[in-house]
Amino acid sequence: MVLGAMVLGLATAGRAESDPGGAPPGKKHCSETATVAARGCANAARSDYWTTVGTCINVPDAEARSECTADARSSRREEDQLCKEQLAARRALCGLLGEARYDPDFDPARFDADPTQPTTPNPLFPIAVGYHWDYLSNEESVAIDVTPFTKLIDGVTCLVVLDRVTVAGQVVEDTEDWYARAKNGDLFYCGEQTAELETFAGDVPVRPELVSIEGAFKAGRDGAQAGVRFRAHPMPGEIYRQEFLLGTAEDVAEVMTTTYAYGQDAELDRLVPRALAELLCAGDCVVTQDTTPLEPDAVERKYHAPGIGTFLEVHPDTGSTLRLVGCSFDPRCSMLPAS
Repeated sequence: MVLGAMVLGLATAGRAESDPGGAPPGKKHCSETATVAARGCANAARSDYWTTVGTCINVPDAEARSECTADARSSRREEDQLCKEQLAARRALCGLLGEARYDPDFDPARFDADPTQPTTPNPLFPIAVGYHWDYLSNEESVAIDVTPFTKLIDGVTCLVVLDRVTVAGQVVEDTEDWYARAKNGDLFYCGEQTAELETFAGDVPVRPELVSIEGAFKAGRDGAQAGVRFRAHPMPGEIYRQEFLLGTAEDVAEVMTTTYAYGQDAELDRLVPRALAELLCAGDCVVTQDTTPLEPDAVERKYHAPGIGTFLEVHPDTGSTLRLVGCSFDPRCSMLPAS
């Protein structure tokens, strides 16, 4: 279990964003949340199963009908197994963050009223109006733009950042991310509006069709809460929530190192283009590892350079990478390696 194997460093920052006093003795709010979430997951799997069986009943062909119900049973088993794995992952996370309720301090007084004029800019996650990044993998390209638009969320003014994923020239994901700047330099993640798109042969004209809004959340709506996207002063070993809407948005970050340079750690170097790391890192890059109980076996490492922000995302389990190939605001981006 990936989350169970996370570093058992004292997650002091994560606890601070949950409840500075911690949970009272005997009160296991985090574990109780994990338990009821597992019940909800099992009930959802059961509901999906019977809905699918009802659909199968109306399949005219006997062989196809039998195959439909067999697929429904198989999907039910897979969903039940995922529910158990999510429960184990959430419980492991409780062991890292503590048992307090997740209740981050999202008081508007903590944040810049005008996020375009930060009190304390965060050099490892620089977002200024007009900034643009381009990323490339073997399968997709990603473009990120900081817009001049803002969004008021729970009394906090957030910057609107666009994130578009393109495959074979077609936009397949179109997301608005909402970020708030704390006066101490911490960058908070306040929500996202997601849109997964797909095109279909035979449409005239061919236009992307909305097929999912999975992962969408907004702090203050339906119990969703903001999280820390990036610390002003990350500490090795600290673990914190980046977002929270149970069953929808549960990303967690762990700070692996704040002094990364290529050649110091073979595991962290794995899948990292050496020329890229040597251009941007002089022993001052931060590596975080992102996980989520919703996908217990998925691990994503992100590499961040001062003045640039995220320049590489690596998936150790699959070997896939997403690397920076261009930006609009730093002269080093004109020197980025081609591969």
